Parts: sequence; C-alpha cells; structure tokens
Amino acid sequence: MADETVGGNDEGASDGKAPPGSESPPAVDAGENVGGESPPAVDVGENVGGESPEDAPKSISEGATVHDDDTELERTIGLTGGLAIGIGTMIGAGIFVFPGLAAGNAGPAAALSFAIGGVIALLVALPASELATAMPRSGGGYFFVSRSMGTAPGAVVGLGLWLGLVFASAFYLVGLGHYAAAVLAEIGLVVSISPVIPLGLFFGVVLTASSIGGTENTARIQNAVVGVLLVILTLFLSYGSLDALGVFGREAVPEAFFSQGVFPVFSTAALVFTSYLGFAQVATVAGDIERPSRNLPLAMVGSVLVVTVFYIVTVFVATSAFGAARLSTLGETAMVEVARAFLGRPGAVAILLAGLLATFSSANASILSASRTVYALSRDALLPRRASEINRRYGTPHVALLAAGGPILVLVATGDVEVLAEVASFLHLIMYGLICVAVIVLRRRDPPWYSPSYRMPGMPALPALGAAASFGLVAFMRPASIVIGIGVMSVSYLWYRYYAGTVELKGVF
Repeated sequence: MADETVGGNDEGASDGKAPPGSESPPAVDAGENVGGESPPAVDVGENVGGESPEDAPKSISEGATVHDDDTELERTIGLTGGLAIGIGTMIGAGIFVFPGLAAGNAGPAAALSFAIGGVIALLVALPASELATAMPRSGGGYFFVSRSMGTAPGAVVGLGLWLGLVFASAFYLVGLGHYAAAVLAEIGLVVSISPVIPLGLFFGVVLTASSIGGTENTARIQNAVVGVLLVILTLFLSYGSLDALGVFGREAVPEAFFSQGVFPVFSTAALVFTSYLGFAQVATVAGDIERPSRNLPLAMVGSVLVVTVFYIVTVFVATSAFGAARLSTLGETAMVEVARAFLGRPGAVAILLAGLLATFSSANASILSASRTVYALSRDALLPRRASEINRRYGTPHVALLAAGGPILVLVATGDVEVLAEVASFLHLIMYGLICVAVIVLRRRDPPWYSPSYRMPGMPALPALGAAASFGLVAFMRPASIVIGIGVMSVSYLWYRYYAGTVELKGVF
C-alpha cells in the first residue's frame, strides 16, 4: 500500500513533475513565495525547544500517511464520511441556530444572506479542492498557505485556523446546550439554573474523548447523525414549503423582502458564514480521507451545494410561518416553534431531535478538525512536538485533541453565541482569501512538486473573486469581532516570531 501515491496520478511523472507521494523530493528549490523568497530544499531552523520541522511523510498512500518514525495516521474516512463532515458541520448552525437571529437582522432577505455565503464558500471550495489533491495532508488551509506563501503567513493562518475552529466548536456546543435545555423543558423537567452551559461543557468532554478513541468512531457517529438529520429535514422542509405556498390553505405572513434594508443582508451574511465552515474542515482532515484525489473535491463542493439549498428553504419556510419580527424573538431554538406551528407537539419534538443531532454533528466535526490543525503545526515545529504524538492504541493524535478540547470548554463557558460565531467567521474568511491567493501563486510558479489531480476552472478570475469576496465580507462584521480576530492574528504572529522565528518550511514533497 505504501507504494501507491495519492490519486495515482501518472501524468505528473510523465511531464517531469514528481507525484505528491514521491519519497524523493526534487533537489532543486521549488520557486519563490509572494515575497520573492525561494524555499529551502530541506526544512531548516529550530524552535525555542530545539525542535526542527519533521520530514515529509516517507509514504502517502490511499490508506495511510506513514512518517519516518513509522507512526501511521490511517486514512479511515471515505467519500460518505467526508460529505458527512462537511454537511454535518454546516447544516447544524445554519438550520437550527441562525434562522431567528438572521431574520431579526435582515428580515426575509436573510435567505439572500445565506445565498451570498454559499456563493463565497463555493468560490473557495474550488481552489481548496485543487490544493487538497496536491497536498492531502492534515492541516488543510494552514498547510496550503505555508507551502505556497511562506512560513510566517502559514503560521498566522495555522494558529488562527486552530483558534477559529475552537471558537466555532464552542459556538456549536452552546447551540447544542440550548437544544438539550429545550428538550428538558419540553418534557417538563425544571432545573434551578440554566442548563445550557453545563450541557455544552458535558458534550464537549464526551466528543473530545470519542475522537481520541479513533476517527472510525467519529466517522461512524457523523454518518449516522447526518443520515437521520437529512431525512427529518427533507420531510419537514417539504411540508413547510408546500404550506408556505398555500397548498394546505394556510396564508403566509406578508412581509417586504428587504424589510430591514440592504446593508443588513451583508452584515447577516458575515454572521451566518460560520454555517459554511464545514467544507474547509474536510480539507483539514485530508490526512484521514481515503482516495483523496477523488473524494476531497467531491466532498467539499458537494457539501456546499447541498447545505446552501437547505439554508435558503429553511429561511423561506420560517419567515413565511411567523414573519421575521416574531421569529427573531424565539432565539436559538426558533425552528422548534415553527415546527410546532405546522405539526403540533410531534413536529416540535422531531425538530428538537434534529437540532440535537445537527449541533452535535457540527461540534463533533469541528473538534476533530481543530485537533488536526494542532497536529500539523506541531510536526512543523510551530508548536511543541509533543502535540503531534500519535496514540499507539487508537492511531489518533491524542495530545492535539486535548489541546483543541481544553480551550473550547473555556469559550463554551462564555455562552456568547454571536461573538463566537463572528470571530470564527473572521478567522476562516482570512484563511479562505489566502487559499484563493495560494492557488494563483502556485499555478504561476508551477513548482516541480505541484501536481494536483483536480484543477479548478476559471483561472485566475474565480480564485481572485473568491479572495476579494472573502476579505470583503469581513468589513460587514461587528467591530468587536474584528478586533478580537485581529488580536488573535497578532498574537499568532508574535508566537511564531518568538517560538519558531528561524523555522523555514520547504515547498517540496
């Protein structure tokens, strides 16, 4: 198995390019980064702990990534699992947490906010798919940027991605706590304090422990959850759409589409963009994906298309049932009351179950992705080497999972849904913009090692548009979220200068 390179791409060898899984990288420099600096033929430099970046894996196959110390990160997630990570992560917040908040900000035009988010996500998914088939390693956007634009931008993106996923995971766990608390209220169980935060913390511990037990466990959970979730949502939204169109004789609540104006459409798009982080999380666990040359592009693009349709239909159904003003008063569990209005208590219970499954799957996938970013940063000596240790029993980076799970629990305790969501969006949008720039840089440089088995269309216009849209959406966020996001990036850069300022990562494989 170790002699099968990723994607089985023979064309790269015929035109003089080494395939991505080659054990002998070219001895020449791989061109220049955007600063005009040529990457070294080998990794150089040390962090303050005296650790150097680890060599590239000695073999990358369709089944595993094997490093020189014979530790093996197994590829155990297939196309179904990849789609489940993408869809499961995205469909949670967009369907079950955001409709009430989004409708309060933008009115019925919140559907357009979700559509804008979907277009931007798709513009980024295409270059991310190309980069992922050329560099199918754990770390996703961090790995792409560090190998194309240099160590410093890569470090800022990598540390920002880790913390962005921490914010996103905390947001999903708080949403999960809201739905679990709603279940308790539905069955008549009254507690003296709000159970939202304690329940979010509990599920954070459970999901982190499950991921340490193996990605097979995580993938099985994700596949089952997303399967049940899609069935419930398809039935509910089909009924709701017919009802909104007057098929069952009930009149929709009349309301102007741009009831709050045009600007709130874009600010709401910035808020709800957290709903679209799932496709990039597929790239973050690229080192776990089977047959990455085929499955990565299909999982990323497919998940964006599926969930965008669900989001738009959800906002249409919800605002038709109640109107944006009333919907906004129902908070994070607004969809439960929409279902109650359509189908009574059975409908409310079904959506409560679906909301639990959705926020659970979002948190599950985000915790896994955050840990894989820590794993990749550690192997590049940007974090202590211990963080990339593989558990010999389960084949998972257990220290990296704990490094992700700990900060997540701290943020869950804050309970501030909108700030958590926007900071996560900010950090991801910066990375998405740089991913689009990275594919343009690599196409123009055409280094010997760059041989993707999937090449996106529309170069360079589409990735340039994706970069502009990603950076532009940041301008519509609340000032507090922008300040926190810039603070995270600044601390990330200072950490890099202090801890690993002499480390230079090679751009060859």
